[in-house]
Amino acid sequence: MKISVTIARIIVGVLFIFSGLIKAIDPLGLTYKMQEFFEVWGREGYITPLMNWMYKCSFVFSIIMITLEVVLGVALLTGFYKKLTLRLLMLLMIFFTFLTSYVLFSGKIATCGCFGDCIPLTPIQTFTKDIILLLLISFLLLKQQYIKPVGVVLPVGLVLASVIAVCFLQMYVLTHLPLTDCLPYKKGNDLLQLRKMPANAIPDQFTYSFVYQKAGVSKSFGATQLPDSTWTYVDRKQTLEKKGSNNVPLINDFSLTDSAGVDVTETVLGQAGDYYLFFLKDMEGNTANWSTAFTNLWQKSKKQNRPLYIVTADRDKATIFFNRKNQYQVQVLTCDATAIKTAARANPTLFLMKGPVVQGKWGWADIDKAVKN
Repeated sequence: MKISVTIARIIVGVLFIFSGLIKAIDPLGLTYKMQEFFEVWGREGYITPLMNWMYKCSFVFSIIMITLEVVLGVALLTGFYKKLTLRLLMLLMIFFTFLTSYVLFSGKIATCGCFGDCIPLTPIQTFTKDIILLLLISFLLLKQQYIKPVGVVLPVGLVLASVIAVCFLQMYVLTHLPLTDCLPYKKGNDLLQLRKMPANAIPDQFTYSFVYQKAGVSKSFGATQLPDSTWTYVDRKQTLEKKGSNNVPLINDFSLTDSAGVDVTETVLGQAGDYYLFFLKDMEGNTANWSTAFTNLWQKSKKQNRPLYIVTADRDKATIFFNRKNQYQVQVLTCDATAIKTAARANPTLFLMKGPVVQGKWGWADIDKAVKN
């Protein structure tokens, strides 16, 4: 029995640590996933004011959740406060199982983000994983007498060290970008190519019916059985017959528009030579953190004749800051905020591009490194 408890303890502890760390390298990924849940539940009317408040607190919840996963995994492996640790693990697993079951059975959210963007799992895979972990933790709760702490001082030291380490890691990547970039906008990727439909895409199959009216009577007709000209067209109905697969581009929501509202994505990304994309989702936060570095970047771009574009979801404020207040006279392009959040995990983030290919990425704290590059 002791061997079985030890094996279960190692499996649960290691998985919790791994799950926490894989999300700690990109905590904003979990933040946005939480916001997706709260947004969906808010639209469905599940205590909407509470959902709105939780949406605003998603970042704090994300940091706490990631830290808790790692710390509880370390605590279980070291035998630190085993009763409290196992009870907290059980509460977390009940919560996680609820989330994964909602994803699986509602179909309103594509994935739960259990292992972040680096290890995408299908809803059935995540739900199965959570059921297995739930059973293992239940077993450990029943047989917790076989769990012995590895000394007295060591568990305390390791738990404290894990709290400090995982919090530091999350704070670091929020300013310096994720340690591992698992998103479509990573260095080396061709953004124009990834906007195209995959070569092996299978499109959704639809059937169409048309509603016509005559003498106050409405009737539906198939596409090959349309009525004569004495009938008046009213509506068209589309019915999904067969769901396709792999028919969504990896980048499907990224477009750049200029001040006239013209889509210039192909023009900007298709140009030859090097240029910069300065992603700035909004003007919130302290611009003093990066304004000096941006000035140095702007001077370098002028000297080397490299175009520099501001890509933002807040055109008016960005235009005022860059071109009226500071006279940089750079082109400000508009992009959807969700696309910017995916492309740029720090606000702001700098891309060095060569044609449509990403050559380098830097968070706002590392813009000076890009200037020296």
